[in-house]
Amino acid sequence: MAAACSGWRCLGLLPWRLRAAGQAAAVGLLRAQSRGYCIPFGTGRYARGRARKGSRMLVGAAFALGGTFGLFQTLQDPLKAQEHLAEQQAAKQLNDSSVIISAIKTYLISRKKSLEEIVSFYPPMKAVNERGKEVTEYGNKYWLMLDEMETQHVYPIKETRVEEMKWRKWADDWLVHLISPNVYRTPREALASFNYIVHEGKFGTVEGFFAKYMGAVAMFFISKRLKSRHHLQDNVREDLYKAANDWVKAIGKHRPFMGGSQPNLADLAVYGVLRVMEGLEAYDDMMTHTKIQPWYHRMEKAIGEAEVPNWQLLQPPY
Repeated sequence: MAAACSGWRCLGLLPWRLRAAGQAAAVGLLRAQSRGYCIPFGTGRYARGRARKGSRMLVGAAFALGGTFGLFQTLQDPLKAQEHLAEQQAAKQLNDSSVIISAIKTYLISRKKSLEEIVSFYPPMKAVNERGKEVTEYGNKYWLMLDEMETQHVYPIKETRVEEMKWRKWADDWLVHLISPNVYRTPREALASFNYIVHEGKFGTVEGFFAKYMGAVAMFFISKRLKSRHHLQDNVREDLYKAANDWVKAIGKHRPFMGGSQPNLADLAVYGVLRVMEGLEAYDDMMTHTKIQPWYHRMEKAIGEAEVPNWQLLQPPY
């Protein structure tokens, strides 16, 4: 039973593992576009594995040091502990990747405001979706909170801002819902997908076994529900192919990216969604049967050549 529970806990982490690579690439390219400082941005499996391992060690050390210091301060001064608790309660937790990207991009362009202040410009609102479930929405999550001069610099043509927002929304509202029905389309594909996830995620033997087989069965049936919910065709590949070609058509033949000579946030949103299929049959089929491959390879090159800033970029302006 303990092994089974461990396996299911790992399944709960899978969506994060799938999206982490795309979001990391997006943030790296955003930083490079905004400042132009340099550290090569690794995209290979080996590089991602090293980064993941190093990040875990770094986070563990940070928590250990931070926890010890926090305990000392709490024992020294109970009032400080109460203030710290109040700050924690007031802190905002963002789970919407589009809001996170908009806030980070705003911060990298306009260093006049703190990141906390920028996040406050994206207030959460409670809403009820089509299934009657209460959800949290952000009505302005595709906007960058810039002043007039900054807006003119980033979007010299007004239509480019509207276009970017339109296709970012398209990626969230439509494209992302095509992934699971295609990745877990058949029992064989579902098993192959979880085999890839378990292998890349460095699962243990027991938890990997449960994650692979139980996860594949669960996601196969869930993908059928998603197919029905989003009114996809019987052959869900056709929806994926159409979406990929619609995106390429929107970019057109005279610019390498929707952002022109450089990717914009719409390029990053679409790339981040599609990248989770790498290594899987659905990805290979999409590359073979659509016209998206040249754009996708340009995105890989742009991210591979992107340069992230040094640590000074992460410090608040004084």
